[in-house]
Amino acid sequence: MFRNKKIKRTLIVPILGTALVLTQMTGNTFAAGTSFDLAGLAKAFNAGGYDQVAASLLRADNPPLALADGSTFHLAKSIAAKIKAGKAFNYVESIQSNGIALFSPQYMIGYKASCATAKKFGAINCKEVAPNPAGPTQQVAQIQALLNTGQIDCLSIEPTDSNSLTDITNAAMKKGIPVFTVGVSTNGNEFTNWTQIPDLEGAYAAKTLLAWMKKTGTKLTVFSATGGDTTQYWAQHRMMGFEKGIKAAIPGATFINSASSNQLNVSYDPATTYDAYKALLAGQPTLQFILNVDIGAEHATRAIHDAGLDGKVFDMGWNVSKGQLDGIGAGTQVAALDQGWAQQSAFGAAACMAYLHTGKVAPNTQHLIPVTKDNLDAARKAFNKLTGANN
Repeated sequence: MFRNKKIKRTLIVPILGTALVLTQMTGNTFAAGTSFDLAGLAKAFNAGGYDQVAASLLRADNPPLALADGSTFHLAKSIAAKIKAGKAFNYVESIQSNGIALFSPQYMIGYKASCATAKKFGAINCKEVAPNPAGPTQQVAQIQALLNTGQIDCLSIEPTDSNSLTDITNAAMKKGIPVFTVGVSTNGNEFTNWTQIPDLEGAYAAKTLLAWMKKTGTKLTVFSATGGDTTQYWAQHRMMGFEKGIKAAIPGATFINSASSNQLNVSYDPATTYDAYKALLAGQPTLQFILNVDIGAEHATRAIHDAGLDGKVFDMGWNVSKGQLDGIGAGTQVAALDQGWAQQSAFGAAACMAYLHTGKVAPNTQHLIPVTKDNLDAARKAFNKLTGANN
């Protein structure tokens, strides 16, 4: 599957502009007839720690005959000519913000690593952009300005939400510019939506917690599913998948907060998140478990500790930070589900290089990596290596 949707797709040889004529693909051959080392590109990304990107490159295949809306894709003649002449193409990564704690720094790490790796295999000019102030309207305007001035030959978008970037995605594809989306479930004509499926993420979170409960002999029946922005599709469906999995295994389970009832939006701000959890714990004395579907679990851990509830209330969250790793070590946080922000950011340059030089589309191979006490030391080492920290 190229995306997180049930869309019937037929695979064929890529449809390209007349300036670049490709015959039936055999092996890894691009326009000028020069062998392109796709396997080598995958190996280089794997060596750099981007194993999920590498796996996607190794599974690259011919693109779909029909895009999501039934239209077809024709590579722009100007881009085809650049590749045929061996000139650098302009790769742009657009993300929703450069100012989100944890997320933005890890995306920048992945972007820099991917461009450095891609440049070893072909000519590429890299540009990373993010709106300031953040917001979908500003993100769309930023991309549109680059499109209007011919500065994009291949595009990766980490969108603000599932729908706001659909039109600009489709507009770029219509102009013959390959687009890939990452990090958030999307609905456009992009070749690949490279991210996890939210309902399955939630189900996986439930499975992880249930396994921990069985292993430790801990009985939990009262839960709270929360998030930093509960209006988002991915947040709601992570909560829904989690609740469904828990209730299937624990028939008497109750949810104080859920996607469908009494939503608790704790924000992305550390102080605000901490205060929200402090109030939740004070007002709900029977609460035993808090799920945060994004970056705030470490602040739930702090609130639990400050309320003197260590060993009585537990939590789980997404992504990796020093605070979450420490929470796992302390025994309050059951797990951190690492969705691989740096890998998401690294995917675009790799996918663009692969498509423009081989005509093949790298599929979605993203999956969660659970960090628990069992692999905490290895996860801490990996986090320190990625970020350059010494935690």
